[in-house]
Amino acid sequence: MNTSPLTRIVVVKNPQGLHARPADMLVRLASQFESAIKIGKGNEHVDCKSILSLLTLGASHGTELALSADGKDAQAAIQAIAELFDSGFDELANTVEEDVRPVADP
Repeated sequence: MNTSPLTRIVVVKNPQGLHARPADMLVRLASQFESAIKIGKGNEHVDCKSILSLLTLGASHGTELALSADGKDAQAAIQAIAELFDSGFDELANTVEEDVRPVADP
């Protein structure tokens, strides 16, 4: 039986990075799983279930983060969290709408 944690690279896609609202979303999602879930960059890896720890990462738009999960539901945790990152924490659609401005009539 393999007891190694599962790992995956995720990319911060939302323009404002991993600020308080997406960090809260990440903590709420990670807390639904029993597995120990870590995320980080370089030598700094933090508990995915701690909002303060997540905010210390300073993960801005485009940052690649290493995600790992160890436990019986690790695969499901990795998949769900990767999907959250891929969705841009539901901020990508808002960015497109904000960039669309009506053209003034001449």
